[in-house]
Amino acid sequence: MERSILVIDDNADIRENTAEILQLAGYRTITAVNGRQGVELAMKEQPSVIVCDIMMPELDGYGVLHLLRKNSTTQHIPFIFLTAKTERIDFRKGMEMGADDYITKPFDDIELLNAVEIRLKRDGILKETYQSSQEGMSRFLNDMKSAGLMQKLAERCETLTYRKKQMLYTEGRRPHYLYGLLSGKAKGYRSGEEGKEYITNLYSTGDFIGYAALIEDRNYDDSCCLIEDAEVMQIPREEFLQMIHGDRAIASKFIRIITQDVKEKEDRLISLAYGSLRKRVARALVEVVVKFGLQEGTSPLEVSREELAQYVGTATESLIRTLSDFKSEGLIDIRSGKVIVKSLDRLKNLLY
Repeated sequence: MERSILVIDDNADIRENTAEILQLAGYRTITAVNGRQGVELAMKEQPSVIVCDIMMPELDGYGVLHLLRKNSTTQHIPFIFLTAKTERIDFRKGMEMGADDYITKPFDDIELLNAVEIRLKRDGILKETYQSSQEGMSRFLNDMKSAGLMQKLAERCETLTYRKKQMLYTEGRRPHYLYGLLSGKAKGYRSGEEGKEYITNLYSTGDFIGYAALIEDRNYDDSCCLIEDAEVMQIPREEFLQMIHGDRAIASKFIRIITQDVKEKEDRLISLAYGSLRKRVARALVEVVVKFGLQEGTSPLEVSREELAQYVGTATESLIRTLSDFKSEGLIDIRSGKVIVKSLDRLKNLLY
């Protein structure tokens, strides 16, 4: 679908030059000679992005932004200020009113195109539907990263090498980082009665870990341990929160995904409490295969019997007996001591 950009500027040279740069980049451009005409065209054309000067006769850029944010059909259109004013107070005023970005004149082609591209990607992220799960949240954060919306975070973060069984964090401690798993696997777990562990989450390459405690400003309610050697990106708490709170729309999207994720975890706990052992083991096998991107019928589960039992919430002996039954039923195979799932569909649709 062709993307359209509305350029509002009373200076003919700047307006035409800006429109030409955008046209050469493949965008359809619409131009307005003043603020009032710009508002009318924005409501009529519903452009993908608006680039607007601040100092204009009749209606300045602040007035344009105010009217468009009040209208339900235009309030979510990405808005970029184009201005020669360099005082920080002017930038702050525009951002507080709901502008998405600003470019200071004189600007170069790349600066303009980058600003427009980032706003379009951000708009696409806000319109995207993300699963209510760890995978959905990680995809959301990775989309933010690829869109350039986490660039400042990437510049200030540190990448460390962790060894198998090293801890990322422990239950009850205050969070200091958002963790990004660049390679390897990890598990989140809680300690129950008599020191027994219950696995709350499994993480693989590309996942982000520990965001709930950060955004909710609380201590960790579980611990996280590497289950194989890994490369981990550590994003400082303050930088992450500044990014989230600095963009209301992104913050709202983030919170909605977290809220849904909590509901999914509640459903899983109910399943653990009331589901049959066979169904619980079957569900766990399916989740591990999907989570780690394993191939049905060929890829072995790189999870120990003890860890799988912790994920299911049962004794290791009970898990082993159930796996033996599944093997005799042709649902799984066991080679060199490792489990290989042969039929995801049959495990998903287990009757009892």
